[in-house]
Amino acid sequence: MCESQVPGLRPSWFKRWLVLGLICCSLGAQAQGLVDNPDWKETEVPAPPKFDAKQQVPIDMPPYVSMRFGVDPATLTITPDGIVRYVMLAVSPSGAVNAFYEGIRCATGEVKAYARANASGVWTIVKEPEWRGLNDNQPSKHALALARQGACEGNTSASSAADILRKLKGK
Repeated sequence: MCESQVPGLRPSWFKRWLVLGLICCSLGAQAQGLVDNPDWKETEVPAPPKFDAKQQVPIDMPPYVSMRFGVDPATLTITPDGIVRYVMLAVSPSGAVNAFYEGIRCATGEVKAYARANASGVWTIVKEPEWRGLNDNQPSKHALALARQGACEGNTSASSAADILRKLKGK
């Protein structure tokens, strides 16, 4: 069927919609190229910071999660390469505290665990940490919750650590 035979559409409108559709498709392809940058390299990861469980800013978790999760605001940073790094604190119903030094790469929807600690504050460094998808089947979804609640704005990191904290406190 040629364009002049499409019922209810004049030829000029048909061409406009066709061109608009092609433009939208090409923009989507360009956006994919921005997300998957093969030349991207993570900046050097600093040593795990000290944390204070009493200062944590809570994140919302599903009701079936018995532990309370929160971010120590003093540890929250956004690196020039777009990684949101933080110490996540997990407090059990009995009050036991565990900490996770992690980074979220919003551009690819991934998280990396750099180190773990208990309440004593002694860090155990993860040997050969790897990026994992935020939606992967992980034992805890705290990184995904943090990404959704303020660390990421779509496929980009938030504009500042203060912006993330404002979003977490304002929920």
